[in-house]
Amino acid sequence: MNSHLTATGSAYFMEARKQAEETHTLAVVVDNQPGVLARVIGLFSGRGYNIDSLTVSETQHERHVSRITIVTTGTKQVLEQIKNQLTRMVPVHSVADLTEQGSTISRELAMVKVSGTGEKRMEALRLADAFRARVIDATTESFIFELTGKPDKIDQFISLMVPLGLIEVARTGVAGISRGAEAMKV
Repeated sequence: MNSHLTATGSAYFMEARKQAEETHTLAVVVDNQPGVLARVIGLFSGRGYNIDSLTVSETQHERHVSRITIVTTGTKQVLEQIKNQLTRMVPVHSVADLTEQGSTISRELAMVKVSGTGEKRMEALRLADAFRARVIDATTESFIFELTGKPDKIDQFISLMVPLGLIEVARTGVAGISRGAEAMKV
């Protein structure tokens, strides 16, 4: 046995030294031009980073500026690399880590299609009411519910609909904004 190996130098403790992964929500303000979204996504895919959620829309029509909200997971080092690389991209005006800012609001919209008759149909309606989901379409055999909230609320609603006849789900992805009077730089 190698006598100069310490407990922290052994292979058994290598896992403990790995950084924990965190999920962060990034807001990126960009020029609304063809190819900008593809370049941003390319930054992630080219380096093996995952995008958990992605939303984008023009937010200032007169200035042709869009806001991209990206939810991604990585170590602190990886998240810093992502932010630094996004900041260096030419069409990017600003990058904000909403998770680091702390006081933010994030929401997601989902449309959830559920089939069912009889008691399962009534239970789906009761649960939808408890979650404040609205019925936006109904037939004698199915409903489409519209639900807005935090992603974990939507996940919970979907899991409750599975045994009641869940057919299909469409989700928008997370939109987030920081609280207070401050705005992102454009």
